[in-house]
Amino acid sequence: MTTQYATGLYPAAPSKKTGYNRVWIRDNIYTLFGIEAKKQHNKAVKTLHAILDILKKHEYKIDWMIKQPHPKEKHRYIHPRYEATGEEVKEEWGNKQNDSIGALLWKIGDLDKKKKFKWRKGDKEIVQKLVDYLEAIEYWHDADNGMWEENEEVHASSIGACLAGLLAVDHIAKVPLHLIAHGEHTLRKLLPRESTTKHVDLALLSLIWPYNIVTTKERNEILKNIEEELVRNKGVIRYLGDKYYNNGKEAEWTMGFPWLAIIYKKLGKTNKHRFYLNKAKSARTTKGMPELYFGETDEHNENTPLLWAESLLEAAK
Repeated sequence: MTTQYATGLYPAAPSKKTGYNRVWIRDNIYTLFGIEAKKQHNKAVKTLHAILDILKKHEYKIDWMIKQPHPKEKHRYIHPRYEATGEEVKEEWGNKQNDSIGALLWKIGDLDKKKKFKWRKGDKEIVQKLVDYLEAIEYWHDADNGMWEENEEVHASSIGACLAGLLAVDHIAKVPLHLIAHGEHTLRKLLPRESTTKHVDLALLSLIWPYNIVTTKERNEILKNIEEELVRNKGVIRYLGDKYYNNGKEAEWTMGFPWLAIIYKKLGKTNKHRFYLNKAKSARTTKGMPELYFGETDEHNENTPLLWAESLLEAAK
């Protein structure tokens, strides 16, 4: 796995050409699953400390949103993407990515419950402010850019990430009950859809694992829809009609295979776990797991290895 930056942060992938050498909050959280699978908990804590330090640097922004959330313009949201130094990337981007904040809260709460997290001065205050921030933006019906940083709409995967994050830190921060109730209500109404425009989406797997925020019926529907409609030979497409790296067919994302393998491992379905783990291994190159393969080809893009995919493969073993 690509070396951790001195700050404790990880790039999405080594490629400077595509800008993937930058740091995404979400990608860092998912990268930690592979780090933890190797029992390197101190590295994981270092990463979380580094992300919290970035948020402390931009605390004025969080305070402003809490105090006056309207108008909810993109630039006012907590940025999901940074330089390795912790500076915001200023160019226009789909910066409304509420699931990143939910993921961060979830992982902090998760490590704290495992007695692995090390609290420093000011950390708990930032966690509380992130809870207050999600309340201020009214996450449960806030149209964001979602996990794929694309069109603004209400995403089940974003609401679920925030809900899971709030539940994970309710022993650390003051989480008003209505924040949980609103999230639950919207999620139950939306699922098994991802959004108004997408009835099935790879991002929905996050609600099964790691967040475990769905009912058995919802879980089964999500898995059925993804396996029947999105699974391909070299990976899992994100959603039907995906235009990113589209060659006439949707790109096939390698992370989908280990993600499904992890879920079936947790469900005790050995045959399906082994099937998807083998599919993941067969998609891996000598340089690691590519971000994606062009549809129905053996050609992958330059974002290799994608640390998110590498991490899930490690966690799936």
